[in-house]
Parts: sequence; C-alpha cells; structure tokens
Amino acid sequence: MKKSSDGHKAKWQNNIKRLVAKHGSPLFIINRSKLAENLQRFRQMLPRVEPFYAVKSNPHIEILKVFARMGSNFDVASRGEMEALLKLGVKPNRMLFANTVKKPEVIKFAMSKGIRMMTFDSEYELNKMAETAPGAEVLARIKVPNVGSIVELSVKFGLEPPDAIPLLAKAHKLGLKPMGLSFHVGSQCTNVENYIEALELASIIMRDAKLKQLSLEVLDIGGGFPIMHFDNESDYFINTAKTINSEINRLFESNIRIISEPGRVLCGPACTLVMTVIGKSIRGNKHWYYLDDGVYGALSGIVFDHCKYQYQVMKKGPTQISTLAGPTCDGFDVISNTEELPELEIGDLVYIDNIGAYSTATATDFNNIPRAGAVTI
Repeated sequence: MKKSSDGHKAKWQNNIKRLVAKHGSPLFIINRSKLAENLQRFRQMLPRVEPFYAVKSNPHIEILKVFARMGSNFDVASRGEMEALLKLGVKPNRMLFANTVKKPEVIKFAMSKGIRMMTFDSEYELNKMAETAPGAEVLARIKVPNVGSIVELSVKFGLEPPDAIPLLAKAHKLGLKPMGLSFHVGSQCTNVENYIEALELASIIMRDAKLKQLSLEVLDIGGGFPIMHFDNESDYFINTAKTINSEINRLFESNIRIISEPGRVLCGPACTLVMTVIGKSIRGNKHWYYLDDGVYGALSGIVFDHCKYQYQVMKKGPTQISTLAGPTCDGFDVISNTEELPELEIGDLVYIDNIGAYSTATATDFNNIPRAGAVTI
C-alpha cells in the first residue's frame, strides 16, 4: 500500500513540475475531476441533504462551472456572486441568498432576478426585507453551539432560538413567506456534538412552530463540514455524515426539505498551491526560505481561516526545523516557523494540497505582487 501511495505521489510531483514549467509560479491548480468527485461523495454520504455550494469559499469560474453542470444549488452572499452564476445559466431557484446582513439594493436585485429564498437573524433585517422584497421566502438563522470549530460564527451571526418563532410569525404578517430555519455550527467543525445539539434545537423549534399553526418546510444545516489537511489525519467527514444522517432521520419527517451550504468540503480537497523558493538565509541559526506566495496571497487562509497546512517538497535528506516566509516587504508575512524540511535551494518547489477553500478567495494585491495564476486540469 505504501509503495502504491509513493508511486501516486511521485506521479503528482512530476505533473506539478510540468505545470509550473508551462505556467510559472506561484500556481493554483484546480482539479475538475476531484471537484466532481467531492460533490458526488457529498450527495452519497448525505442523501437527504441538498447541497448549495458556498460560493464565498472559492468563486473561481471553473469551479462554478463544474458544480453548475452537475446541478448543484448555490449559497450566494453578494450581487457579484449572483451575477457570475446567472451568466453561467444557473436558475434563480437554485440560489439561496444566505447573507444575514444585506444591502437594500442587493435585496432588490436578487428579487428582480427571481432569487427569492433568503436568511435573516434580526428583526431589523426582517423589516428591511419586508420593504425591499415583499413575498420573499425567509429562513430564520438561529444561534447554535460552535464549540471546537476552527472558525466560530455564532458570535457574529444567529438570533436567539426563543426569538425564531415570534420573528417568523412576524414575517408572515409583513407579507413575507416564512419557510424554515437555518444554522451554522462553525467552519472546519470536527466536533460532531455541535451538529447533534443544533439539529435537536431546530427540531424543537419546528415542532413548536407547528403547534402554533406555523408550518415550516425547510431546514438549512449550514456548512462547516471538515476536511483533511495532513496525511496522518482522520477523514472527519465520514463520522460527521453518519451522525447527521442518523439525527435527521430521527428528528425530521420526510416532508421536511433539508439543505446545506458546503464550501470547504467540496472545493478544499480539489486544489493545490505550488510555490518557488526565491530567497534563502540563515537567521537565528535557522534556515529561512522565502517563497513567491505568502499570507497576503493564496496563503491568506492562515490569517482569515486560522488554517494549518502540510508543506511538501520534492527533495529528500536530513531535515531541520525551518521557517517559510512570503515575498512581501511586511514582517507579518511569515508562513510557518516550525517546518521540518531538508535543505532547499533557490528554485526548489514547495506545494500544498487541500487548499481550495478560503485561499485565493481571500488573497490580496498587497505590494502589487501578482496573485497566483490558476490552471485547471
């Protein structure tokens, strides 16, 4: 098994060298077949859950094309995301406007294009939507536990659960159509208890709503599904999916539509970032290697996504603890201080797999250094 794995890795490294020789570095490689495989896997492992790909995780047009062709729905948060999908021919009823704080003019744009399903988490937002989007289908986003998630979202988003039914009832009085509930357990959530508690809470609210003659049809279980970043990690998603399936079947009748907003789990494992060593020094008795991309570029996930990556090289030999740094003139642009690496030379390649989510999507143009070029395979 190890020999087969080594053979696959060697083949992949040869492909990386070939692509960099042709397209230059830094290079962001998008694997179409892996994207399709990830979406198919999600559907197989969560058969009752309709995926709405979270465009914000990576809005690259080639990624959107793959998911659009496969009939995925989409979670959108801005006019730009809507326009990109509409240009690809994605129907408005395949989009969920899942930003709980929306500009009035963007709400009007969404409605004018037929994008009617939206989320909210405050009475102020509800009143705004009633004025700008009469007849919109609304989901109340509730606050749920985010314990153990790498990126916690419950501080900024989610209304208190006891407020959900009164606000959904008010939505009806305001001329909106209350459709159901939404929640998010936090991003890169490896604590499956978050899903258990959130689903239980949602089921209590929906049962109570039914007793109050408020029939809810939709439950949006958000995103946050975890992926592997290191070779020695467990595939957390397997256990997460099993638990979610069990809880959904236990708590919700078959007529309840279950949707979700997967981003990372669909695009994350399908992309690789390749960088070149452009400088080298010894500082504090430690090797420093300067790469042509860093935390202001496609490695922005280190800052904004609190992500840790596995840095791989194509050399063997004795290793020593080394520092990787980015190409900008800012001292903050240090990628990692604790990498066990063989000695590298200027021109050597360093690459990261499983970096599709919240990487190029949050990259900047600081120092006017070009962002990583993208290529699809």
